[in-house]
Amino acid sequence: MPQIVFLPHAELCPDGAAVEAKTGETVLDVALRSGISIEHACEKSCACTTCHVIVREGFYSLNESDELEDDMLDKAWGLESESRLGCQARIADEDLVVEIPKYTVNIVSEGH
Repeated sequence: MPQIVFLPHAELCPDGAAVEAKTGETVLDVALRSGISIEHACEKSCACTTCHVIVREGFYSLNESDELEDDMLDKAWGLESESRLGCQARIADEDLVVEIPKYTVNIVSEGH
């Protein structure tokens, strides 16, 4: 089983976390299942950028992004070349290291 290491985030996981993932799961689903409450204002439909993450290791093992995701990512705060939407990034068999950006485009948390 692949593992995702979530780097420390001041609010969502101050100590960071290392969690098991299943092949085919999304980064967002693994985070939520593990108690890491990444924003997802559009309910995982690829219609916002609140679940934006940066994949520091293992980026190329993920499924490829499609045009819709790429268009949405253009609106994300702090976009980097290894950015993905957590709701769209499906895990393969390789371990990942993921950073959750400090800010999202939401002014107020959705409180999921």
